[in-house]
Amino acid sequence: MIRQRYRIAVIGVGYWGPKLVRNFRSSPDWDLVAVCDRDERRAREVVGPRSTVEIETSVERLLARDDIDAVAIATPAQSHAALTLAAFDAGKHVVVEKPLAPTSEEAAVMIEAGTAAGLTLMVDHTYCYTPAVEYIHDIVAKGILGHVLYVDSTRINLGLVQPDVDVFWDLAPHDLAILDYALPGGLVPEHVSATGADPLGAGKACIGYATMPLANRGVAHVNVNWMSPTKIRRMVIGGSHRTLVWDDLNPHQRVAIHDRGIDLAASADVGDVNKRRDSAVSYRLGDITVPALPETEALSSMVTEFASAIREQRPPRTDGLAGLRVLSVLEAISESLAAHGQPVRPGEPDLLLNGVLS
Repeated sequence: MIRQRYRIAVIGVGYWGPKLVRNFRSSPDWDLVAVCDRDERRAREVVGPRSTVEIETSVERLLARDDIDAVAIATPAQSHAALTLAAFDAGKHVVVEKPLAPTSEEAAVMIEAGTAAGLTLMVDHTYCYTPAVEYIHDIVAKGILGHVLYVDSTRINLGLVQPDVDVFWDLAPHDLAILDYALPGGLVPEHVSATGADPLGAGKACIGYATMPLANRGVAHVNVNWMSPTKIRRMVIGGSHRTLVWDDLNPHQRVAIHDRGIDLAASADVGDVNKRRDSAVSYRLGDITVPALPETEALSSMVTEFASAIREQRPPRTDGLAGLRVLSVLEAISESLAAHGQPVRPGEPDLLLNGVLS
């Protein structure tokens, strides 16, 4: 049986757009029909001199075409909502690069519009399509780590200082998207506390720390930094049975599962603090497992998932709600940062969507 191929156009060929062009072009699920950008010369450079892919400089003209089933939006976040709503009005499915929108209110409007039109809305949380993060999701879901007790995530490097957003909005969406995909029930913390610093005098946080509680008395901590001379992409997920370490910059050992940890005597009453304090502490020093992971490009898996979600008429792995949950936490981080670290409760996706409906 021959699978249906969908016809796609990419809007925006700045930094991310060319990567999308390459992956849609090479996918057996897609026919890349057109690329749209106001800079016609840049668009032609991206598609190549002998390409049959058409160039459009007008979004309105592009969306009016009847030979396009879906669009991939790779433009500044401020334009995401307007472009997505216009695409839905034109009957096109939509995938948007992160963040889904500048605000959770706009994201909620986008989600509701897609639902009302019966069209797919997907956010390109690219890390959620890497083999390592897919493996992390499966390990957590199977309970191999036990209850998640803590997450310690570090994403630091030297620059690039962004002109329009702080370090949280630049770097933390990746970590928050991973947590939303990996944690049971998604990323729905009761509150978020954030602190940051601006040693450069850039007028925005260049170093940031965000902390949020998890279920089972757990805690997640995210550290982002534009000022580190060393680049680190590491997440430690500590469970009641095992601990997982993900190091995205180590191709030989991206994921390691440690059968190591600390246990309190089983006889201690979990609810009695004094008994727990006085109970014997034991240390587990078991084996380390390093799984063999395939080296596949995340964007290739993402464009496949986009087609599968449309074909099967189901929500994609990183749907609009996933993007909304990440946005809600980012907004809470910004509020907490402005309040000098005071805990802030993120907006609840259901309430935001109900607000749109009302």
